[in-house]
Amino acid sequence: MSNMSVSVQTQNLNFGRQALQLFAKQKAVVAIALMVFAMVFSDSRFFTALNILNIFRVASPNIIIAFGVTLAVICRGCDLSVGSVMSLSGIIAILLVNSGMNMNLAMLIAISSGTVVGFINGFLVVHQKTEAFIITLGMGMLVKGVSLVLTDANPVPARSYEFMMISNGSTLGVPNIMLIMLLLGAFTFWLLRFTSFGRNCYALGGDYEVAEYSGIPVMSTKWIAFILTGTYAAIAGVLLSSYMNTGSAIYGDPIPMIINCSVVIGGTSFAGGTGGVVHSFIGVMVIQLLRNCMSGFGIHPYIQQMILGVVIVTIICMDCYTIKRKKEDV
Repeated sequence: MSNMSVSVQTQNLNFGRQALQLFAKQKAVVAIALMVFAMVFSDSRFFTALNILNIFRVASPNIIIAFGVTLAVICRGCDLSVGSVMSLSGIIAILLVNSGMNMNLAMLIAISSGTVVGFINGFLVVHQKTEAFIITLGMGMLVKGVSLVLTDANPVPARSYEFMMISNGSTLGVPNIMLIMLLLGAFTFWLLRFTSFGRNCYALGGDYEVAEYSGIPVMSTKWIAFILTGTYAAIAGVLLSSYMNTGSAIYGDPIPMIINCSVVIGGTSFAGGTGGVVHSFIGVMVIQLLRNCMSGFGIHPYIQQMILGVVIVTIICMDCYTIKRKKEDV
């Protein structure tokens, strides 16, 4: 009888451990499920098709940026310049379109500005072996300064209806901004899962020295990851300025920490070598749903900011603890 009791206790303990492991791996999905359940008790119109569609529409620019940041984080890096790049690209696009330039050419130049910033970030981080956190933080400050100079610290309204409809239009009932986000997500998923570049990203993120000794072009791979990160941020900026019909230097202020933390929430660790597009999509949706749920319950915006701060700090601490445990296990 005692043996049976011990066996039952062992099984319960194993079940508990497995449940905790499953929660640790799928914490973002669990968080989304809990928030959706909580909204059942809210008087808001959370479950209406209009609200759900609006959640995805508003989150689309952030999700696009997260796709790019995912590449950098998988390579064991980070990019804190994405918010400023997003703001600058939107401003450039509007200024050029307002000046009478062809809209497609204006958008191409605006997106190229993000590519250039990503190129410089990659060069400084990879070839000069500097810390990505410091370099991208400083680059973000520089780029925001450029945005402030271009706009004189004032919002810049767009005067082109065609430009506004890039994000506000729809195809078969689906907002264009969402379609572009899904296409970029599919491309990034293919890039990571079915190309040598993607495999190299995971390899160098897992162990940089081993990947280098294995003959993997670690420097060019990480450099390209930063270039793509800047490009994605610029695309998101053009789409956001089209959606808002305005460009502003302050649009990207909260973006760097929110996006990098969203990527980690989804399961792409700062330790590198793990995660992917789907993880980052889920991570951004956790933050977006949290904001929507807090608004639905009538929580004051200042309190919402505090709660988001607590969530971000908690997630980063959990990720750091997980990295520490993995190192200890090795």
